[in-house]
Amino acid sequence: MADVDGDDGGGKDADGPVPIGVKLGSTRTVLAYPDGDGSIETARTLTCLATYEDPTTGDEQVLYGDEAAQQYPEAVEFMLRSGLPEDERRAELVGQFFEELCENHDLPPESGVVYAIPTIGDEQGLANLNAVLEESAIGHAFVRSLPESLCGSLPAMGEGMDAIDETFVAVNLGATSLESCAYHQGEQLAPFVSRAVTGNDVDSRIANTIEEETQGRVTIDTTTAREYKETHADFDSFEPVTDTIQQPGGGSHEFTIERSVMEPLDEYLDSVVDELANNFLSQLASAYMKPYQLALSRPLVVTGGMACIPGIVDEFEDRLCDELGRDVTVVTADRPDLAAAQGAHRIASQLVDLSCVPDAR
Repeated sequence: MADVDGDDGGGKDADGPVPIGVKLGSTRTVLAYPDGDGSIETARTLTCLATYEDPTTGDEQVLYGDEAAQQYPEAVEFMLRSGLPEDERRAELVGQFFEELCENHDLPPESGVVYAIPTIGDEQGLANLNAVLEESAIGHAFVRSLPESLCGSLPAMGEGMDAIDETFVAVNLGATSLESCAYHQGEQLAPFVSRAVTGNDVDSRIANTIEEETQGRVTIDTTTAREYKETHADFDSFEPVTDTIQQPGGGSHEFTIERSVMEPLDEYLDSVVDELANNFLSQLASAYMKPYQLALSRPLVVTGGMACIPGIVDEFEDRLCDELGRDVTVVTADRPDLAAAQGAHRIASQLVDLSCVPDAR
């Protein structure tokens, strides 16, 4: 169901709660947890499910994650496309998905869990998500929810917990929103969210631009467009993409696209810079001038799945410097797509080690 990566790190011995970091993402969910030998396992899977009828019994069956997307691409449902479960039905599906995921990875009930969650002003969606987390089979020792951008900043700023004690700006390039916030010793200052600039919009734009570039001969869905983006997008050395599709009446059609992947990303990055420079940073300067000045003198941290595109962080830095008319340094974790869960795990580990346990359930 999920890809699993190993990493060095510390956990908790069998006598205490197991620290677990979780990011329930709109596209992918990531877990970070200790394995038996003291290393940290990082597992990720698509946040989706598909239902189908068992041909033998006629009963409804459910597949989750990558397996669901591979076997039932037309029927698969992503339950967190807006970033949060919008209604009770989606909340129930997220709960089923997360229960299966926890069971698949043998996550223990006696654990302390930190969830990296988006900064979205959707009270009902947050309430639905909290209900899912409270009913989860894990986190019996404690549960905490912290901003995804803060959790994702920890691996970008060093091995330990340095980000908690710093003043800096974090920018989360997510699938469902652009988020930015200044942090001062872990406290959020001027949190900013824009749904006008999203990774999902890039996927839709790629699909539309491919249809235009091929003069209507090729039509793809947004899932395929996302795969093109994740596989081929590169701000350093993009190469034209050649692929083959099956024709409805039989046979195949080979095609090559030259601008349909990078053009939407180029527009996306311009929009990100515009939103940050002319909206978020101006608001931060107006409300917190000293933290603003201090934050821009230090590295700005980029998190989120879009930061995985080769060359995008350097290109973002160049464009932001041009827009602001000053030098700005931008950093990111080695694996921005895993960083939020890994940072959440670090925080959970510290809470366990210090016996600083929040309100138990």
